[in-house]
Amino acid sequence: MFIALGLVLIYVVFVWLVFFRFRWLKFNIVWGVVGFWVGVHMLLIFIIALRFYQPYSMDAHVIRPTIQLVPRLEGPTLLKEVFVDNNQPVKKGDTLYQFDTATYQAKVEEAEANLASATQNAEALQEDLDLAEQELSQAQAQQTYAQQQFDRYSNLVPKGGARQESLDKWTADLASANAAVAEANTNVKKAQIAIGAQVNGVNAQVVAAQAQLDEANYYLEQTTLKAPEDGVIISQQARPGLVVGALRFGAIAVLVADDDPYILASFYQEHLKFVEPDQEVEVALDIYPGEIFKGKVVDVWWGTGQGQIKPSGNVPTFRFPSLQGRFAVQIDIDDPNLKRLPAGTHGAVAIYTGGGQNFAFLRRINIRLYSWSNFLFPMDFL
Repeated sequence: MFIALGLVLIYVVFVWLVFFRFRWLKFNIVWGVVGFWVGVHMLLIFIIALRFYQPYSMDAHVIRPTIQLVPRLEGPTLLKEVFVDNNQPVKKGDTLYQFDTATYQAKVEEAEANLASATQNAEALQEDLDLAEQELSQAQAQQTYAQQQFDRYSNLVPKGGARQESLDKWTADLASANAAVAEANTNVKKAQIAIGAQVNGVNAQVVAAQAQLDEANYYLEQTTLKAPEDGVIISQQARPGLVVGALRFGAIAVLVADDDPYILASFYQEHLKFVEPDQEVEVALDIYPGEIFKGKVVDVWWGTGQGQIKPSGNVPTFRFPSLQGRFAVQIDIDDPNLKRLPAGTHGAVAIYTGGGQNFAFLRRINIRLYSWSNFLFPMDFL
């Protein structure tokens, strides 16, 4: 700083000695232009130091997280009651809107009935298995008896001890018994498979019915739209009689959250050469003329839309004047009442990187002049 001031002072003294004290050269328009041109370029020392070591932006805004309030409903549903007004502060869990519940309550009751039926059927599966096993035991006993009789008559008939008709009868009875055993075995396997159809140890039909009930309860709960967190309702235009449904693409209102507000300022890319997190920041907000807020750099958003090419069938085109996109710097200010700042509040930001400390007072004067000028500008007296 002192070197720069010294150079400027030496230059002024040199001009004074040459043109006015000793009059070695005659001062005229040409020398006036040349002297002024050289002097202006010497003043660039201050501009260069400020823009790199104390970057400044007049494009800063308060950013607040917003939540689009979109009803999650299964089908077209009538809005019955609205419990919130535009610009009304709300707390997390406050009821905002109530939609018609008749259809969704009926679906819950239907799902409860299906669950009860599925549970009863699951309990009956064990009884079905026991019955199938009993029938298998009975069929096996009949098969054993028929086999014994078949073996006996097979020995008696050749010896003339029994008639052929009796052997034929037991042959048919044995075949019937074998078929009955096979059928009973199949029934036992079916009952075992039905019992084994489980998800995490629970009958599959019961799980499916429970999922149906959970879905029905979810949509029933969605008929009451509540505030997801503390904030202020903005752009509330919904009125009773509005019909919303599964294909609604727009929100019926916006909640501007109280928590986690920050300031976002855009800078030319070369001005961020020495900017890093935790550096000192001063902020002047238009809404509070004459005040300076202290803060710090949170991070630099290293990216712009110019660095993104979205997948498409079009070849990218590049046109003037968009030569350079600005980078954003996220800033937190120390004011505990930051929640009082409306979203979109405009202001100016000065970052002090720690270098060029001798020039920093110029930037502090600069941003304070901006803050005080907000008492007068814009010049709208109507």
